[in-house]
Amino acid sequence: MAIRIKSRSNESVEQMMRRFKKLCEKEGLTKEIKRKEYYEKPSERRRRAMRKARNRLAMSLRRGGPGGNTRGGSGGSGPGRGGSQGGGSRR
Repeated sequence: MAIRIKSRSNESVEQMMRRFKKLCEKEGLTKEIKRKEYYEKPSERRRRAMRKARNRLAMSLRRGGPGGNTRGGSGGSGPGRGGSQGGGSRR
């Protein structure tokens, strides 16, 4: 996965670096580097994946069923519709 950037005419180094960083972000390289920065035990990796799947399922149920994003007047996160604000129990 080689990322190559050729300088355009009248392009500064800062602009070239900005384009390079955007390409790295688009390829998912920065996310992967951050993930591999520290060793993660396989059990922790599975636990994180399960937590992510559970959150994804909960969000789709809040939005109106397994179909996910339904267009209509109900659902979504607006004022007074749950979310991460307020109290409540946390696990």
